Amino acid sequence: MDAPLKDLAKLRAVSEGTSKGKNPSIEHSLDSLLQTLYQVKGRLEARTTTEDTFALLAQTVEARKKEIDEKQKEIYNAIARVGKAFDKTFPQALPAYDPLFSSDNAKSSLDLIIAMHFLRTGQFSTAETFIQESGVVIDATLRGKFEELYSILTALRQQDIQPALEWSRENREFLRSRSSPLEFYLHRSQYIRLLLACDPPDYQPALSYANATLRNFYAEHTAEFKRLMACVAYLPKNKLERSPYADLTSPTVHSDLESLFAIEYCARLGMSRQVPLRVVGDIGAGGALARIEKARAVMKERKSEWSQSDELPVSRPRRHTRIEISLPPENRYHSIFACPVSKEQSTERNPPMMMTCGHVITKDSLQKLSKSNGRVKCPYCPTESSQANALRIYF
Repeated sequence: MDAPLKDLAKLRAVSEGTSKGKNPSIEHSLDSLLQTLYQVKGRLEARTTTEDTFALLAQTVEARKKEIDEKQKEIYNAIARVGKAFDKTFPQALPAYDPLFSSDNAKSSLDLIIAMHFLRTGQFSTAETFIQESGVVIDATLRGKFEELYSILTALRQQDIQPALEWSRENREFLRSRSSPLEFYLHRSQYIRLLLACDPPDYQPALSYANATLRNFYAEHTAEFKRLMACVAYLPKNKLERSPYADLTSPTVHSDLESLFAIEYCARLGMSRQVPLRVVGDIGAGGALARIEKARAVMKERKSEWSQSDELPVSRPRRHTRIEISLPPENRYHSIFACPVSKEQSTERNPPMMMTCGHVITKDSLQKLSKSNGRVKCPYCPTESSQANALRIYF
């Protein structure tokens, strides 16, 4: 858990009295004080008070006040730690730019992107309100497509594959052109459910289903087809979970169908596999803007600022500062190799080359390190090899 989240959790625990501290919660202290006051009030009404009653009441009030003060200190300390944790996690303030959406065309484009984001993520009531207030025009057919998408996803979540199968059959040629395994995976999911639902073991319904549906996919998914048939030997489920086919019992076999179907459905509509606005938020808010701004501040101190306001650093170390931003796997759209020697990205003309020692550098760096006799000393280990023996690597 990140530091700010830990501190927020601790702050909640302190306020609710669930932390490991010795002091009771503020709520418990106040309830105890209130109960004591009611008891004293009852004695006063019954005229059973003594000289010690008010002395004990004063001590109780003071004790409860001390408990509350101590707990308040814990809350204030936790709040201070939360602020410090956020300052540490986000050390660089985000830059302030001039308004980027000042023109009517830019504003309407932004409104359209936001409305499409709400529709694509299934927030239909929010999308409807936003469309009415912004005046964005979205084709009713397209809006109906997104409603159909989430209707099918809801059915998949409820273990009903029929709507998704119907769509897959109607778009079979499109799926085949993309080499998509969607239809096969839908049948696989149903087959596995039938297998695991047998108690006592009666595998005939599952095998009959496989014979009727999965057989047609044998040529395209031979290896997986054989695994689906062979796993029957390890049933029932408790044995299958300890077998080489344990992955077939994982819930992801069924839950992953939702994301796969959404990708294929959006591809059929000519849209990207990921939600654009979400990607922008993940990458930008995930640290890209802060890193770029930090680089700008450093370059400003060195008097090497970029020549244009909309220019970004490129992979030319002698001219610009290069900024590397780590991306999660889902946001990596193609393989990239950066040479550890030149710091340049590989290209078709400058591909990655692996030397006999196993270390990889780009072709240009390999040529620059080569001696006149074609020998190359690896920049990372003592091994010396021949330039002619280097192999091109494909990522």
